Amino acid sequence: MYTSHEDIGYDFEDDPKDKKTLKPHANIDGGWAWMMVLSSFFVHILIMGSQMALGVLNVEWLEEFHQSRGLTAWVSSLSMGITLIVGPFIGLFINTCGCRRTTIIGGLVNSLGWVLSAYAANVHYLFITFGVTAGFGSGMAYLPAVVMVGRYFQKRRALAQGLSTTGTGFGTFLMTVLLKYLCAEYGWRNAMFIQGAVSLNLCVCGALMRPLSPGKDRKDPAGRDPRVLPEHSTESIKTRGPRGRADEKEGSPGHEETLGELTGQVCQEEAGHRKNMCAFRVLKTASQLTLRVRKGFQDWYSGYFGAASLFTNRVFVAFIFWALFAYSSFVIPFIHLPEIVNLYNLSEQNDVFPLTSIIAIVHIFGKVVLGIVADSPCISVWNVFLMANFTLVLSIFILPLMHTYAGLAVICALIGFSSGCFSLMPVVTEDLVGIEHLANAYGIIICANGISALLGPPFAGWIYDITQKYDFSFYICGLLYLVGIFFLLTQLCIQIIQQSRKKPRGGAHV
Repeated sequence: MYTSHEDIGYDFEDDPKDKKTLKPHANIDGGWAWMMVLSSFFVHILIMGSQMALGVLNVEWLEEFHQSRGLTAWVSSLSMGITLIVGPFIGLFINTCGCRRTTIIGGLVNSLGWVLSAYAANVHYLFITFGVTAGFGSGMAYLPAVVMVGRYFQKRRALAQGLSTTGTGFGTFLMTVLLKYLCAEYGWRNAMFIQGAVSLNLCVCGALMRPLSPGKDRKDPAGRDPRVLPEHSTESIKTRGPRGRADEKEGSPGHEETLGELTGQVCQEEAGHRKNMCAFRVLKTASQLTLRVRKGFQDWYSGYFGAASLFTNRVFVAFIFWALFAYSSFVIPFIHLPEIVNLYNLSEQNDVFPLTSIIAIVHIFGKVVLGIVADSPCISVWNVFLMANFTLVLSIFILPLMHTYAGLAVICALIGFSSGCFSLMPVVTEDLVGIEHLANAYGIIICANGISALLGPPFAGWIYDITQKYDFSFYICGLLYLVGIFFLLTQLCIQIIQQSRKKPRGGAHV
């Protein structure tokens, strides 16, 4: 078990040498930490909110390309899945380049994917432009947003993660309305083009992700900046050496000529010196970059395959198994509810207040409430997490039994609230592996979630193509989800029993 929390609140970001400083940072749990929450909030709006609203575009794609529901659902699933599946590889980018640069690059790639998708001629074109390109860009922006909040908060980490991830709920509600309006007014192609422009705001969110570093005073004891070269004035040239003093005598012949030659000579020397310094700085920068890339890769590799591999933690492995089945139960309603509503002839009521918007709004409150409860000192975050999971899987089993708008609205509200447990994933992950391994570990977890999101909606569409019903897809996904919960709970209980015998200092607990 990785239970070391001693470097919470210290320098984690760019220069490994900065880790010598062991003083708590002033921005932990306050100050710029709340800007991290705001930045992560907007990242969730622009990425997860947009993806949860893809049901609107899914209907447009079905009408445009006349493909099966299973094949068309792969577009949304690829985008969601790749966003999360690339998590382990994005961990390498974070270790090498830092969260800020990774997020900015991700925003540019995501925007490019939306814009290119506006020119799609068929569904297979969307697989590449929207599923792969936009999905990879989303992944590059999403993981740093979660990791930075975890680094900036210690005492109120669950609440901070809950507040930042409420952007998913707000984004789902806002993006559903926005995409519906844009598709109605301008068509789905122009809607995607406009959404690509909106996605460029991810670069702004990335710029706010300031590295958590105390900063070093690069000035020498005299208060001078060593990076500034000394300036040579005409006066200093006049007083340089015996020749300078001899030439300063009044009436000395050739005084001005000698001074001019001397000035030209010194200027040439300075130019050569500056060129050498410029070359030195380039070499130094390249050397530092090489060392940073090597160090980042070593940290990334050792975290996955080294002696301190995360996979030696049995509870963490069980957590991965849970993640493989959990997210599909949450994603399938968002993708297929618009179609389910049409099958039940509830389109008019759903147009007044969409069921996906109900999930999104209640999802916001669920994340905040569960975050506050999980931060309570008398309640374990694991208890909150597991209870919410059991509630969610129960809702998934009940959903196919509801055929009225009121019944579906109640179940959707229950799904929205209990799915707030997903905001606790970074918290329980940190509890299992420690803050120093959070980027790599959470990358693995969201990768498992990505596989779940990738396969879930196409599976539900495939079941519908065979049975002409979505009911069986909910039952099968709910059953697999339940198995994952029980497996995780079993490993947690085994760990508690082992720890009670060995009496360790800390670790995950229920």
